[in-house]
Amino acid sequence: MKDENSITIENSIGAVTTIEINNLVTDSISIRALEYGDGKYWYGGSKGNYGSIDPKDLSINKGIIKVNDSLDVQFRSIAVTNQYTYILSAGSPALLYRITHANDNIELLLSQSGDDVFYDSMKFWDDEEGIIMGDPQGEDEFDRCIAILKTENGGKEFGQLDCFKLPDYIDGEAGFAASNSNMKILNDHVWIATGGKAARVLYSYDRGVNWEEYQTPIIAGSQMTGIFAMDFYDEKTGVIIGGDWENPKDNKYNKAITKNGGRSWKLLSSGDGPGYCSDIQFVPNTQGNELLATGSQGIWWSGDQGTTWRKLTDDGYYTASMINQNEGMLAGNGKISSFKLERE
Repeated sequence: MKDENSITIENSIGAVTTIEINNLVTDSISIRALEYGDGKYWYGGSKGNYGSIDPKDLSINKGIIKVNDSLDVQFRSIAVTNQYTYILSAGSPALLYRITHANDNIELLLSQSGDDVFYDSMKFWDDEEGIIMGDPQGEDEFDRCIAILKTENGGKEFGQLDCFKLPDYIDGEAGFAASNSNMKILNDHVWIATGGKAARVLYSYDRGVNWEEYQTPIIAGSQMTGIFAMDFYDEKTGVIIGGDWENPKDNKYNKAITKNGGRSWKLLSSGDGPGYCSDIQFVPNTQGNELLATGSQGIWWSGDQGTTWRKLTDDGYYTASMINQNEGMLAGNGKISSFKLERE
């Protein structure tokens, strides 16, 4: 019987040998939200900072939203559509703003406070329909689950999914607002990755109406272990990465691949390649063969879907976004950089 997680690799564009990094922004802010859309890279960071970068000339348009002197607004989730950029803060109060591309108008759409309020990631299918994932909310063990909010009118109204519509909650399970990458949407599909006491993938094939749960082999059990990021090349092929944030060099049980939409996962190079990482993605235009993993310990590249890895730099970043197979943007602690992959 053919292994549904078997891998066939063909790469004709040349292996990546080095990475060229060009620092664009050096500041005292932390940037974990980065996404390309509408012809620009958009980012959100700490202290209410946000902005966009034009990949053609690397010009930067910066902005800042200041609520009051004592509140550090930490934008950790971002979604870019044709008309808008949505930025969402982690922690309480959760603040969701919508920036209109046509006139740079900024509108506050959501303000939510509470001891359990902490949102980890946000994605939009189009200008109107979007989804937010957050840490568990609820009064007691019978009414407590991963927080999932949906909007169908561009963020003007959000409805929170009832816990009984979701897989049973595991006490101590949550998400990580590490790179806006623990959730992935593709066509009508949405996958959500968890961490803490469990490292699961929650999956919906119909934009969040019905849900299933899938187990993964990623390390879990303590507060800072689990899946930190995921990406899907198509509806079947996806990757997850994470590990132990408190032991970042440990590269066992921290990365896996699926070939059946997430129903089963196969560990990748356990004991080899990157340790803890906060972001992972399929490199564009490489037929799902190449991966780029990003974390505080550096950047790694794989040309064979994670079977083997090459470390490109010790320079650490939280997240990355690419516009083609060679060029992209990096964001991290106090910095934003453009980069180019050099091939043999």
